[in-house]
Amino acid sequence: MARPAGPRRPASARSPALPDTGGGPVVVQPVRRKHCAACRQGPLTLLVLEDGVPRCLDCADLGHLVFLPRGDAALTRRAREESTLSAVVVRFARRRGRYERQGLLVEEAALARAEERCLADAEVRQRRRARDARRRVEADERFVAEFAAEIGRLFPGCPAGRARAVAEHAALRGSGRVGRSAAGRALSEAAVTSAVVASVRHLDTPYDRLLMSGVPRREARARIDEALEEVLRDWRGLPPRPEEAGEEEDEGRRVAEPVRARGEE
Repeated sequence: MARPAGPRRPASARSPALPDTGGGPVVVQPVRRKHCAACRQGPLTLLVLEDGVPRCLDCADLGHLVFLPRGDAALTRRAREESTLSAVVVRFARRRGRYERQGLLVEEAALARAEERCLADAEVRQRRRARDARRRVEADERFVAEFAAEIGRLFPGCPAGRARAVAEHAALRGSGRVGRSAAGRALSEAAVTSAVVASVRHLDTPYDRLLMSGVPRREARARIDEALEEVLRDWRGLPPRPEEAGEEEDEGRRVAEPVRARGEE
């Protein structure tokens, strides 16, 4: 004895509704093997459901369209604009329980025109990037020259080549150094002096060697402070500090006294 059939599920439970595409055709990438109900062609990779019956693209008068996968929003938008007839391609996602867009069917000539438009835009963007890069290089060159000139003004005894090297190092774009700070871009005296001090500390004193030998940073700075100040005073065109001048005079007297003594003999 045959078992009575259970209640039929509503159509909405058996087949989820296709997404609303604003009235245009919807093409399905089938999950299961399907054949065209009209010409029996199959299994179909793309089909159109007409009254719940699968039809191939040729029987649905969409066979002349080409598939454009999703992923390039600008190309998709322009291809749709250029194409007189287009169709949204969807595929059922079992995990999510809904249809999801996979791409678009458009006229081949429309796709070619859309690609040309996107290519033209890409060329425009490339030219703009190149122009902006040149502009940044020119701006950086001007800034380095201004920074070096300010070093020369504050430290007239600093060699021109050294001033240029300090400026290039401090003003390197993206370095995060003092020359790229707001104060550095404004060529403040404190920022420029800080760049010069850092250069002298590393290149004109044994500071780096002290650090490599294990001397703590603060102690290393204290040890080289006198040598650093001596270079800075020289570059500023200032006379030696009084104690240094006194030491030189004492040394001169010590040298002169034996000479006078020999003359008296």
